[in-house]
Amino acid sequence: MLLDQPRNPIVSCILSSASANGSRQRSALARGILHPTGNARLFRAHIQGQFMDKLIIEGGVPLTGVVHVSGSKNAALPILMGSILLDEPVTYTNVPDLRDIRTTFKLLELLGCPNAFENGQVTVTPGALSPEAPYELVKTMRASVLVLGPLLARLGEARVAMPGGCAIGARPVDLHLSALEKMGARFDLEDGYILGRCRKLNGAHIHFDFPTVGGTENLLMAAALADGETILENAAREPEVVDLARFLIACGARIEGHGTSVIRIQGVPRLGGCTYRIMPDRIEAGTLLAAAGITDGELLLTDCPFEELDAVIAKMRQMGMEIEPTADGVLARRSCALRGVDVTTQPFPGFPTDMQAQIMSLMCLSEGSGVISETIFENRFMHVQELVRMGADIRLSGHTAIIRGVQRLAGAPVMASDLRASASLVLAGLAAKG
Repeated sequence: MLLDQPRNPIVSCILSSASANGSRQRSALARGILHPTGNARLFRAHIQGQFMDKLIIEGGVPLTGVVHVSGSKNAALPILMGSILLDEPVTYTNVPDLRDIRTTFKLLELLGCPNAFENGQVTVTPGALSPEAPYELVKTMRASVLVLGPLLARLGEARVAMPGGCAIGARPVDLHLSALEKMGARFDLEDGYILGRCRKLNGAHIHFDFPTVGGTENLLMAAALADGETILENAAREPEVVDLARFLIACGARIEGHGTSVIRIQGVPRLGGCTYRIMPDRIEAGTLLAAAGITDGELLLTDCPFEELDAVIAKMRQMGMEIEPTADGVLARRSCALRGVDVTTQPFPGFPTDMQAQIMSLMCLSEGSGVISETIFENRFMHVQELVRMGADIRLSGHTAIIRGVQRLAGAPVMASDLRASASLVLAGLAAKG
C-alpha cells in the first residue's frame, strides 16, 4: 500500500520518523516490529524522504513483539508551557521527541525560557520573559494558545499569533478568552495576533459551555498565580488535564478536584521548580492495541496507561479482543473473529475522538456492521473515502458512519489528511493484501 501525506505530517505512534536533519528515530510500532519475536519483513513500511511524504506498507503479516509506549504529546505540551509560570528551573522526563514538542522548545526559548533536551529529558530555566509568541512558530500548532494564561499570570500581557486553523467564534479558542476575561484580562485582535492585557488576574467562578480540554488547561495555569480562588465548572476530565494539575501541584500550586467536572484553584504568590515525569500516551497505546487486533497479532505494551483507556478497551473487548494487564505490561491479541460495534465519541471518560479513525479501521474487517457517531469535531471523517479505496464498505450520513465489515482490504494508493487519519490508514495497510 502507498500512503501519500501532506508535507511534514507526524505518524508518531505507527512508524519510524525522520527529523529535519535526516536523522531517524523509531517509534513504538516500528520498535515492536523489529523485536526478536516480531516480523522484521514489515519494516518495509518505511519513509521515502525526510518529511515523511510517503509510506510504503507491505501488509498481511501478524504483528508480534514488545512495545514501550511513549510519553504523551498532549500532556507534555501544556506542561512544558507551564514552565512560564515558574521562577526556578524544572526538569521533565519521558518527553516524546516529536515536531510539536521541538516547536514548543523553540517557542519557550523565544519567550525567555531556555532549555536543553536529550534522550527524553528536558530542563527548562525560566528567565527574563517576553510576551510575544510569533506566527512563524505557532502557525502549525494550535496548542500554542496555551501560553496565554501563563504569560498573563506572570507578565500581565501576551501577544500570541492566532493558532493555525483557528478563528475566534469558530473554534473553542473563544472559550479560553471569555474565561480569562472573567479573571480580569482584556483582549484585542490585531493583524492576526491575540493581544491580552491585565493588571492582575483575579480568581473567578467560571462555567464552561463545553468541557474544553485546552480551555481547562489554560485556566488551570492562569489561576495558579491569580489572586483568590478560581472555580472551574464543567471542566474537562481528560487524563492530560489531570497530569497538568499534578505537575502544577508538584511546583507548589493549590488545586483540588482535578479529574472531576469541578476544579478549585487557590492562587499562590509563586511557583518553584521540580522534576516531573510526563504520563504515557493513551492514544498511542490505543493505536497499538488496534494494530494487534487488525493484524491478528500479539503485542505486549509496557508503560501502558491501562486505566485511562477504559472506554477504548471496553469496545475492543466487545469486538473480540483479549486485552489484559500482566506483570510485564498489557497483553493484546484477538480471542475470536472481530465483531462490529457501535461507538459514540465523547469527552473523557467516554470514547476519545482521537481513537475514532483507528477503531473504524478495525471495524472494516469485522463481522457484521457497526455505527460510529462523531460528536466532538466536524470534518473528522476525511479518512473514510481513503478506506473505501482499499475496499472498505462505509456509508456516511452527517456525523455518523455506518461500517459493514468485509473479508479483506486491498493495498491501494491513499492520501492522509491528519495525524489520526494517517494512523487509521497505516493500520488498514498493515492488514491489507498487497
